[in-house]
Amino acid sequence: MSTVQLELGQELLELLQSPDRPVQQSARELIILELYRQGRIAAGKAAELLGMGRSDFLQVASQAGVPYFDMTTQEWNEEISESGKI
Repeated sequence: MSTVQLELGQELLELLQSPDRPVQQSARELIILELYRQGRIAAGKAAELLGMGRSDFLQVASQAGVPYFDMTTQEWNEEISESGKI
C-alpha cells in the first residue's frame, strides 16, 4: 500500500474528525465514494477497497447521498419500456 501525505488545514481536519473513526478512515471513505460517484470504480471494487460487502457499501453510499442508479428520467423510462414493463 502506498502512503500519501496531504496538508488539509485545521478547518478541514476538524470537519473530518469524528469520535467513532480516525480522520484517515473518513478521508479514505470520501475518496472512494467520489470515485464511485464519478463512475471510475464499480460498487464491488469500492466495497473491496473499504473492506466491506457490496450491500454494505451501497448502504453507506446511499446515506452519503450517492445514488446507486445514475439515470435520467428519460433513460429510466426507456429502460422500463424496453423491458416490457410499461
